[in-house]
Amino acid sequence: MYTLYIANKNYSSWSLRPWILLLEAGIPFEERLLRFGDEAAWAPFRAMTPAGKVPTLLDGERVVWDSLAIAEYLAERHPSVWPRDEAARAWARSAAAEMHAGFGVLREKCSMNIGIRVRLHETPPALSRDVARISALWTEGLERFGGPFLAGDTFTAVDAFFAPVVFRWQTYGLHFGEAAAAYATRMLERPSMRRWYDEGIAETFRDLSHDEECRAAGVWTADFRAS
Repeated sequence: MYTLYIANKNYSSWSLRPWILLLEAGIPFEERLLRFGDEAAWAPFRAMTPAGKVPTLLDGERVVWDSLAIAEYLAERHPSVWPRDEAARAWARSAAAEMHAGFGVLREKCSMNIGIRVRLHETPPALSRDVARISALWTEGLERFGGPFLAGDTFTAVDAFFAPVVFRWQTYGLHFGEAAAAYATRMLERPSMRRWYDEGIAETFRDLSHDEECRAAGVWTADFRAS
């Protein structure tokens, strides 16, 4: 069985990707959660993996790090990770790679914090461009491949890579087009997303640097996290 190392569910967008991919694909795995700042737990983990960052997947003695590398490693063993249709698979890989490498302004201005709701102080043009591009990308996938997922009728890795954006959409009230907003709503209703959300807001740990980024971004209108 695989072992997946992740960080706090309230904050860790990178951890969400392989976690939800494994869950949706029905691939058994053991979860190991490393709380931000818990050096007693992180020290042996860093000794085990070259990057010292989450997510990291263990397959026996084999260590696979980085969410995109994990997705490709799993795809070699589990064909359902990417769409079976060649055109859909090519699009899905391209879209996932674009998410993996891009949208820096969205990441900077809208740090993942699933348990709160924020009214942004402002929406700079660069953030609007990131949001518009994601909305267009989702709409393209839904229209080309028929939905209800981004590359067809099955949840695949491309949906996993955009799952953190869905939570950001909810947290910050981002403005997507009609089709993209409907997709985000469907995603939030997935049992896998609801499980991550419920477990994330149940965490009582607070990462002050993440919270400060969110306070700098806008006014907190709600905080649903456990006290």
